Amino acid sequence: MNTNDRFLDANIPDDLAAGIRPKTLNDFIGHTALKQNLSVFVSGAKARAEAMDHVLLYGPPGLGKTTLAHIVANELGTNFRATAAPMLTKQGDLAAILTSLEPMDVLFIDEIHRLPTAIEEVLYSAMEDFKLDIMLGEGPSAKSVRIDLPPFTLVGATTRTGLLSNPLRDRFGIDLRLTFYDIDDLARIIMRSASILGTEIDADAARQLAASARGTPRIANRLLKRARDFAAATGADRITADTIKTTLFQLHVDGMGLDEIDREYINAIIRHYAGGPVGIDNLAAALSEPADTIEDVIEPYLMQLGFIQRTPRGRVVTDAGYKHLGLEK
Repeated sequence: MNTNDRFLDANIPDDLAAGIRPKTLNDFIGHTALKQNLSVFVSGAKARAEAMDHVLLYGPPGLGKTTLAHIVANELGTNFRATAAPMLTKQGDLAAILTSLEPMDVLFIDEIHRLPTAIEEVLYSAMEDFKLDIMLGEGPSAKSVRIDLPPFTLVGATTRTGLLSNPLRDRFGIDLRLTFYDIDDLARIIMRSASILGTEIDADAARQLAASARGTPRIANRLLKRARDFAAATGADRITADTIKTTLFQLHVDGMGLDEIDREYINAIIRHYAGGPVGIDNLAAALSEPADTIEDVIEPYLMQLGFIQRTPRGRVVTDAGYKHLGLEK
């Protein structure tokens, strides 16, 4: 499994994502407190017949930010429109989307931290006053035009809240953080997904798979789909613990969810930099991976496990990281 495999685009429904994505808060497993609060916010908006406050969802990739955005629209009973910040390259791109919204619609912007500054500034008045201020023409003949927008709810998703400007972040009335899932919740997600996919899986196999899913439902569902393939290839009518063992071995994933790039990351720090500290730029060069991919995809889970630490001087492999690889410090 390479690093980019962890980025199945949740905004583009494939057979798997479209079929198993929860559609209501009751179907969404895990994050109980978050769901309870979100249910209250949705109920309040519906009771007042108003657009719900804008929502910021943040956390590592694959934890359900896009799914929750869909659920918000479903629970409100409104239309759902989706885009990604890198696709909005000029003010006209944003204006075209905003002016096409119906009252109370939900607009989802993924990777919102990547909005260009000029477009972000246009978004301020749209979020705050439901007004769109745009410039028409160029040079001396240019003029500012203000367009009324219907009330709408913006749901922004990001993996890097530190890159959001304060003015943008302050305009979100609801701020929700998603964290890695525990094994019990992931096992429940796997059992639910298997049922929807028409696949039988043993309870112990589901837990074994959950333990190797990096605390991430997207990865759990993808591993489940691969396990289904291996079961079919052997003519088995259900997924067992042995099926999971074969699947993980063939995909080079260990029992704690580390894959080749994770082990290569830890080994690079140990082998080339005596266990650290080492800066992110040096690591990016050593691994031939972009620095933001290392920070957003590889490191969060390794830090969650306590295998590495980020220090002011750079990354350091912990005793637990050495032990996991069977190495002595």
